[in-house]
Amino acid sequence: MKFCMVTTFYPPFNFGGDGIFVYRLANELARRGHRVDVIHCEDSYRLFQSSPGPEVFANHADVRVHRLKSRARWLSPLLTQQTGSPALKNKKLRALLETSGYDVIHYHNMSLMGITALAYGDAIKLYTLHEHWLVCPMHVLWRFDREVCTRRTCFRCTLAGRRPPQLWRYTGLLERTLGHVDSFIAPSRFTRQKHLELGLDVPIAHIPHFLAAPAAPAAATAQSGRPYFLFVGRLEKIKGVQNIIPVFRTRGDYDLLLAGDGTYENVLRAQAGDLPNVKFLGRVSQEELPALYANAVAVIVPSICYEVFGIIVIEAFAMKTPVIVNNLGALPEAVEDSGGGFVYNNGDELARAMDVVANDAELQNELGNKGYQAYQKYWTEDRHIERYLGLIDDLKRARS
Repeated sequence: MKFCMVTTFYPPFNFGGDGIFVYRLANELARRGHRVDVIHCEDSYRLFQSSPGPEVFANHADVRVHRLKSRARWLSPLLTQQTGSPALKNKKLRALLETSGYDVIHYHNMSLMGITALAYGDAIKLYTLHEHWLVCPMHVLWRFDREVCTRRTCFRCTLAGRRPPQLWRYTGLLERTLGHVDSFIAPSRFTRQKHLELGLDVPIAHIPHFLAAPAAPAAATAQSGRPYFLFVGRLEKIKGVQNIIPVFRTRGDYDLLLAGDGTYENVLRAQAGDLPNVKFLGRVSQEELPALYANAVAVIVPSICYEVFGIIVIEAFAMKTPVIVNNLGALPEAVEDSGGGFVYNNGDELARAMDVVANDAELQNELGNKGYQAYQKYWTEDRHIERYLGLIDDLKRARS
């Protein structure tokens, strides 16, 4: 089959996990004999960052990437954000989607690609809910930069977040264009339910994300030096690192390694300034991460927003490493499905879970093995592609 992935960001012009997932899916499909085009907006990436990082993302020979950019540069994504249409990208995007003979068009992060592009082409159309952007102009259901969203105050929240309000959201445009999609895909049961609760009246299939199998999964044993707990992700307020640093003031026997960077890094460095057991590693390459996972006592995922899926959790499980996750969003789901870690509600519960897993090597190995077994059952590329192609087959039959 011939696939097209449409997304705002794609490696190396990429910030978060949505672009990495598209990269993994596109190349996995190509390895299985399919042809895949990827269309993304380079102007949108350069609106926030001038150039991509040094990490190399090699694509399969059957993956062809179309980078949309214009002489107007930042004006292109701004017009898209304001109008909901591809704007200056429209001519090329529409031509690609309507004349390339795609069997499947799969939309991902469309925030700066234009929601009206969902109407282009007549292929089977899928849309993965990587964020909550369809029901939240701020993407993450994080209200006034202080709490998870429990009451819809979108216009005021957008202004408080210093983003231009999107008036097209109040015109019915979103509802009209969503009808062009055959099925939406939620990577977690929580995300599916949350979108339905917030009024997204569309068909939503639950297909978890996946991770390619590591070459040689290692046991999660502490390094020969000090035992450490690991955080992997962007250093942003919503990721909750500020809530776990205080725990390491009273747990001086353990180190906390933070792999990632972000706009909240300076605040976190100031908070941890006098703590020698909190170490900032900066951005870590995909090649370096497995060893960090494998040698950690456990991975802590402290997000205080509604994560749509715990990709960090299954990365830890793939290396037989337990997890300790905040009881919010989709994070507890993977722990409940696997038995591979602990769920905590506050700092005291986090500290107790850390002590238990750090002081019981047998339990640490048991949790790691349970997580790895669940990874093999639910989150491998084989399992994902089986469900993904099965959904496409069902949609084809429904159309015919």
